[in-house]
Amino acid sequence: MWRSAAVLDSRLIGLIIVFAPLSLLSFGGGQAIVADIQYQTVEVHKWLSNSEFVDMFALSRAAPGPSTLISALIGWQVDGFAGALVAALAMYIPSSAVVYFAASWWQRSQTSPLRIAIERGLAPVAIGLVFAGVVAVVQAAQMDALALATLGMCTLILYFTKFSSYRLLFIVGAVYGALLYFGIDVFAQPGANLFYWWS
Repeated sequence: MWRSAAVLDSRLIGLIIVFAPLSLLSFGGGQAIVADIQYQTVEVHKWLSNSEFVDMFALSRAAPGPSTLISALIGWQVDGFAGALVAALAMYIPSSAVVYFAASWWQRSQTSPLRIAIERGLAPVAIGLVFAGVVAVVQAAQMDALALATLGMCTLILYFTKFSSYRLLFIVGAVYGALLYFGIDVFAQPGANLFYWWS
């Protein structure tokens, strides 16, 4: 009994140790810390496999709400409802507290050189973090040529047009479903992962 309680406590503490610091680094939103979440949960703590992480990432992006919903999904995987609750609180409380206490100064200092310097300095950092998150998810997904082609096509469509992302998701899902129906295994990985050289 004491042993199981200790294991439970260590898992919950582990979730806090992972998500609380990342909460403070989420410049640009939850997307900016995806690479670190993937590294901590897959490589360091071994809570998830790469495929499980990609599935949870996709679910968190498709569901309503913030992209950091993935923290609750990972917490649920690690320790059920208690894990989901602890992970979500660890993700939201630190950053919310910082925003709350910094907001009044931020509003009062609109022309401050320090505020301008912070904004200019954090913008490229946030972009880099978001890009690193994209790379981490692509690598974790172990994409083959078809998946990469789909990624490229969807990126171009969403960037250059006003096409609905949900409509595009439905169309791509229908195409992949039709291919599977006609016996074409679009999820087969006949060769090595195209990103094997990153590992």
